[in-house]
Amino acid sequence: MTLSVRDEVFAGLVVLVTLMGFVAARWRAGNLHQLEEWALGGRRFGTIVSWFLIGGDIYTAYTFIAVPALVYGVGALGFYAVPYAAIAYPFGFLFLSRFWSVARVRGYVTSADFVRDLFGSRPLEVAVALTGILATLPYIALQVIGMKAVLMHLGGAFAIGNGDLALSIAFLLLAAYTFTSGLRAPAMIAFVKDTLIYGTVVAAIVIIPAKLGGWAHVFDVSAATLAARPKPGAILLSANLQVAYATMALGSCLALFVYPHSITSVLAAKSKAVVQRNMALLPIYSLMLGFLALLGYCAIAANIRTTDTSSVIPTLLDTYFPGWLSGAALAAIVIGALVPAAIMAIGSANLFASNIFGEFTPGRAHADAHLSRLLTLALCAFALGFVIFVPTTYAINFQLLGGIWMVQIVPAFVLGLYTRKLHPLGLLLGWLAAMAASTAIAASTAVAGKGISVNVTLPLFGHSITVFVALYGLAINLVVAIAASLLLRLFRANPGTDGTTPSAYA
Repeated sequence: MTLSVRDEVFAGLVVLVTLMGFVAARWRAGNLHQLEEWALGGRRFGTIVSWFLIGGDIYTAYTFIAVPALVYGVGALGFYAVPYAAIAYPFGFLFLSRFWSVARVRGYVTSADFVRDLFGSRPLEVAVALTGILATLPYIALQVIGMKAVLMHLGGAFAIGNGDLALSIAFLLLAAYTFTSGLRAPAMIAFVKDTLIYGTVVAAIVIIPAKLGGWAHVFDVSAATLAARPKPGAILLSANLQVAYATMALGSCLALFVYPHSITSVLAAKSKAVVQRNMALLPIYSLMLGFLALLGYCAIAANIRTTDTSSVIPTLLDTYFPGWLSGAALAAIVIGALVPAAIMAIGSANLFASNIFGEFTPGRAHADAHLSRLLTLALCAFALGFVIFVPTTYAINFQLLGGIWMVQIVPAFVLGLYTRKLHPLGLLLGWLAAMAASTAIAASTAVAGKGISVNVTLPLFGHSITVFVALYGLAINLVVAIAASLLLRLFRANPGTDGTTPSAYA
């Protein structure tokens, strides 16, 4: 079978990063049988490596596909991803640098390690760990979905068996080099991934609008098309969606840096200053994200019609790019799935190994990484199987719920970095109430074939306001946690033992 230039470039780049994944085991050589070396790169990554790693971890293949697809579908509301990413960095600057300090002193590998050490509560530790795992598993599956969208678009050998054969090979290789090289593999590949994505976005915002008659024409056509749909959208945010837009940005901001993969990338930094510099430099990615979102309008103006929104961006790029550039752009999406999927698998495996299967022990520099490595293989297999055997809608629904769930560990984890006044049992009760309530609220929006909605309209002070479900959950969480903590302290319930010291946070 003769491959086109597009397919040759695509295959060549994917093979290149696969080889890099295995070679990474020798990069900054360390004993990869130690957990800190395998899972955190020895905590030795500087500003540049951390910038690529954290950026590659946050801006995934699904981001590349889903953000413009959302803009294509609903218009301005899809741009919520741009401000949420921007405001997340000042938030991260404050608490991540503080967390990095205590994690380095105490040897934490996960956020649940910190919660267990701070509150002396095994149930609260397990609750935080389970939340991270449950929220991350469908996120890994969505990276597979992003890859599958590209493979199905490429067709030919890449689409054999509905793309499942190529997907299986890709994830087998991903699991193999992650098992072999640990966090070093996605850190090295992230250089290639981000270079390709930046190049693709810059080329797209220059080439595609020019071929469509300019940005003014793109906006005019998008405005008219969105307004004429059965469920109208708009290129400017309508008044009834402004609260939903703002709360989606705020809630997503709170969740972004408490995900296990974000924690893993941050703890790999070699100093607190590296974390702070990256929180100052990473907003550059938000500029790229804004341009990327605009491609949704370009797809409307290009009259791309599809019932599968995952195919919108691959189709747009393939239509207007020359063959070699299309191959590079499609490879960028697939590589953009491999990097975060590896980090997500590592982060989740660490939670399983450290906080579910094993008791917490301070100072883990010499801990055996064998269990985490084996669990990484299992998590990759689970994500692949989920996509092959379960309808895509379920993966998307669970990922949406995952974002809602992650916000519910903010009181125990983020507030815990600054105060221990909330009782661990109160925090556990708040978490339990919020998880149950927010899941029930989201599930109540389910529509057959269309999944759930993360925005729910509920009466509030005599008005109907559409708000991101995660914030309803967080409000319930804090009310229950504070009320329970006051009662527990009133009755002098044991608040647990704080294993940290004030000097560790500095």
